[in-house]
Amino acid sequence: MHDIDTVNAELVEQAAERLAGVVTRTPLEPNARLSSRVDARVWLKREDQQTVRSYKIRGAYNFIVQLDAETRARGVVCASAGNHAQGVAYACRRLGANGRVYVPGTTPRQKRERIATLGGAHIEVIVVGETYEDAFAAAKDDAHRTGATLVPAFDDVRTVAGQGTVALEVVSQLGFVPDVLVVPVGGGGLLAGIATWVRERHPDIRVVGVEPAGAMCMAAALEAGEPVRIDAVDPFVDGAAVREAGQVTFPLIRDSGAELTSIAEGAVCTEMLSMYQSDGIIAEPAGALAAASLGASVQVEPGQTVVCIVSGGNNDVSRYSEILERSLMHEGLKHYFLVSFPQEPGALRRFLDEILGPEDDITRFEYVKRNNREIGPALIGVEIPRRADLPGLLARLEKSPLQVEQVEPGSPLFHFLL
Repeated sequence: MHDIDTVNAELVEQAAERLAGVVTRTPLEPNARLSSRVDARVWLKREDQQTVRSYKIRGAYNFIVQLDAETRARGVVCASAGNHAQGVAYACRRLGANGRVYVPGTTPRQKRERIATLGGAHIEVIVVGETYEDAFAAAKDDAHRTGATLVPAFDDVRTVAGQGTVALEVVSQLGFVPDVLVVPVGGGGLLAGIATWVRERHPDIRVVGVEPAGAMCMAAALEAGEPVRIDAVDPFVDGAAVREAGQVTFPLIRDSGAELTSIAEGAVCTEMLSMYQSDGIIAEPAGALAAASLGASVQVEPGQTVVCIVSGGNNDVSRYSEILERSLMHEGLKHYFLVSFPQEPGALRRFLDEILGPEDDITRFEYVKRNNREIGPALIGVEIPRRADLPGLLARLEKSPLQVEQVEPGSPLFHFLL
């Protein structure tokens, strides 16, 4: 690992030279929907349109291309749930290096196949364990046994410098300096690279990092004064669901003057749906972090120029049912109840007629009839048209003779439903 003090704007600019002609100069597009939301000029930096559909190629290539011939001949290894592995695979094929990619069993087949396609004969995909930590342990063991070089997803100055090249492109494409740059944060490689370059070259830019609320490892590190392992991680924002901030990235972010905030996973889902339906953008959860924070945890001044980085677009289409579910619950439009019905004819009809509003919709009903009891429990999912309709629904439930328990977000049953 390089000395962290060597990470500076010059290294980021050198990385940009190495990446010229290798990575895509991704579009920077104005976004009317977000601009209207915050009364500012909002642009999206479309790293979802990168060669491997995420910015990760920048750091992976900048790392591998700097290995000498002898080191490269021994091969490289990495662990990844998806995006970093695709960057490593593309870089290996481009540079003629051989690599092994360790992925957890939870990695979708689509991503495994994409990694193999990008790497061709130069990449071997190895599935191990069920978590990223399992895959990382296997990759480290491989490197120790074989002499191959471990390519970090974020925690190395060569990786950080490569990721930071996104900021150079933004300023070049705009033709002037933006007021605010909003950056998604997982382990901190992208934010560390961008914030380091900005601090030296354009210190007037306000840089804001956005973590998912269920994986705030960088916030925990800043509070503790060093990287610490957080107890629990919500894996939904998989591209940013990191348990511990990097030893390299943490001090760079700490010293950069960048702000740090977070946004709820449900808000990310709502933004993903808006990006898809209004903008025609297929963003992965981490790719929607920055945009989701605008007007929520990130406030900007009217008329400012704001750039949000869409970090990736490797989203599995099968996840959209969960995305819609989380969005509706976050918006207060979907609620679950455990209802004990009397075992008698007409009980369900009375529930429909007397408790549900005229526009309310039952989206889930699981009923277990118990012949030896007077009541039977049912799990009911109700979607309401407006958040303001909830108090009326709860009041009608309260007045009814039914035994009703609302399934609260955060409860074990709630997590089971999702």
